[in-house]
Amino acid sequence: MILKLIYTLFLALIVALFVGLGIDAFYPGPSVPQEPVGIIYDKMECLTQEEKDTRLDFEQAQRDFVEASKPYNRNASIITIISAVIILIISLTLLNKIKMIADGILLGGVFTTIYGIIRGLMSEDTKFRFIIVTVGLIIALVLGYIKFIKNQEKSSIP
Repeated sequence: MILKLIYTLFLALIVALFVGLGIDAFYPGPSVPQEPVGIIYDKMECLTQEEKDTRLDFEQAQRDFVEASKPYNRNASIITIISAVIILIISLTLLNKIKMIADGILLGGVFTTIYGIIRGLMSEDTKFRFIIVTVGLIIALVLGYIKFIKNQEKSSIP
């Protein structure tokens, strides 16, 4: 029994990692700016003009990175949620005869949904945040109904 639980959790984590790493591999995000080496940031007046310029360039690169990350996180969230829905559908339809694997894939779809919601929250767009959390709520309600209520109704019918 405990081995089945461990396998189900392992499969769920692998499914979520598969989606996350797949997005990173085929839709890479903006590059994080590299901090200049050897510049002390707490004493601006002690820096040479070249070091000040380097620091200002780095700070601008950081701001550009933050701005470029917002639409990337929104798009990655959309891709992730779509992937999670596909995973959940596969788990509830095609794999429902193989309970242990279906449960692992189902839980992986749930983890993937959580990852997609977190990505959506990082987009810093309040309307998109609301939409993505609403989609997550709908997924959770539908999933709960199909997995627990609908299956219970089927088993109670003689």
